[in-house]
Amino acid sequence: MSTFRHLPPDKQERVLDAALAEFADQGYHQASLNRMVAQAGIAKGSLYQYFPNKEGIFAYIFRYALKLVRRTLTAVKEETLEENFFVRLEKSLLAGVAFSREHPRIFSLYLKIQFDKNVPFRDEFLAAVRRHAAEYFASLVRRAQSRGELRPGVPRAATLFLLDAVFDRFLQSVAVPALDVTLGLHQATDAAIHKHIRELISLLKEGLMA
Repeated sequence: MSTFRHLPPDKQERVLDAALAEFADQGYHQASLNRMVAQAGIAKGSLYQYFPNKEGIFAYIFRYALKLVRRTLTAVKEETLEENFFVRLEKSLLAGVAFSREHPRIFSLYLKIQFDKNVPFRDEFLAAVRRHAAEYFASLVRRAQSRGELRPGVPRAATLFLLDAVFDRFLQSVAVPALDVTLGLHQATDAAIHKHIRELISLLKEGLMA
């Protein structure tokens, strides 16, 4: 692993892009290391100098993808720090849609992990995603409560569950036609997606706002 980190950045990027594409497009079990190295333009032996095995590559790709998600949401959280809670939710979901469109294979990888119970480290990976989502929403909720933006007595755990469920389901509908049976999000324009986001945030506001 340390060998990989010492590679030139452009070569690291080639390897990561090739591995992400293979796992996202084919799933873990059908992913081919031969296709991976051909796409990256490296020898197969080199790959084993960087990673111990296929599982090691997969785990590294997951952590790499999660780091990109964290970076995006951290930027949104910092940029919206002084805004109202519900504006922050709206901008967070917009950022999630933008990320899923800019990095479709990362979201595809997440869905494959979610729906394939035989993926290595599946429980660990899914728990990491949900934990990060809970931490993100908890920070928004805490600030909103300290600013008096939520009604007193709002149950925090239930609120975090609701926000995570709404956001995750919305992004799945944007990404997967078969899961998009109500709002028509998969091929919607940016304006239409923004309209639906505002509608959902408005419904949340009715239940949570002080």
